[in-house]
This record gives sequence, C-alpha cells and structure tokens, in this order.
Amino acid sequence: MVSLLRTVRSIRRVGVREWWRQMQYIGDAKSGTYMGKDQFGNRYFENTNQYEEIPGRHRWVDFAQHNYHASQVPPEWHSWLQHIRLNPPPQDPVMLNSSPPWQAPWVENLTGTRGAYRPYNTATRKISAWEPKTAARA
Repeated sequence: MVSLLRTVRSIRRVGVREWWRQMQYIGDAKSGTYMGKDQFGNRYFENTNQYEEIPGRHRWVDFAQHNYHASQVPPEWHSWLQHIRLNPPPQDPVMLNSSPPWQAPWVENLTGTRGAYRPYNTATRKISAWEPKTAARA
C-alpha cells in the first residue's frame, strides 16, 4: 500500500502527469534514477533509498507500449532487473564487450498474435470431415 507521504514525495519529484501515468500502469507511485533505455523504448529506473521502496522492488521498467508483457524486456535488462548483474547494461563492461556477431537481435514473443510462427505442413490430415454424397432420385 502506498503511504500518503511517499505519494506526495513522488508527485513532487516526477510531476503530476508522470505520477498519474504510473498509477494507471503500475499502480504505484515511484521515483528514482533513470538507468537507461532499450531498443523497444522501455525506460529503466532504480531507487536506492532503502526507506522508500520495499526490498527487491527498487528496480523497475516503464514500458513504452500500452499493451505490455514480460517478453518485451531484453535479456540484458532482465538480468539487471532480477539482480543477476550489479550494473545496468550501458554501464556494465562485460555486457558492452560481449556482443557475438552470430547472435540475432532480441525479438519479443509473438505467440497469440498475427506475427506468430506457423510451420508449413505438407502432410495430409489423418482425420477428415465427412461429406455426404447425394444422388438425384429417378
């Protein structure tokens, strides 16, 4: 539950418009340091004030799209959000130097959309619908 004092502090830090947007999307009033942006336009934040945030909820993502889901977070940012890596990808020397040329760019999961993968099938169906055959009566 968001306390009144924390809400007022957040409104003063981020402004009324951003506070209202956060309440509509994440249901919480948050303010923190901007850490970076990914290729989808998602913004990542961190609040290191231990008295304002619940432990483990001090890193968060502000999704760029209205209909968002977890697969829109690239793996490098996911590892930072889940505390697998200490530094965010733009500041992490390991992440900056490890970009294999054979690796395809990250794409969100498109299952359930028009862009979902559908394999091409050449086999005939094992079960076919019954079609009655009618003949003209004499």
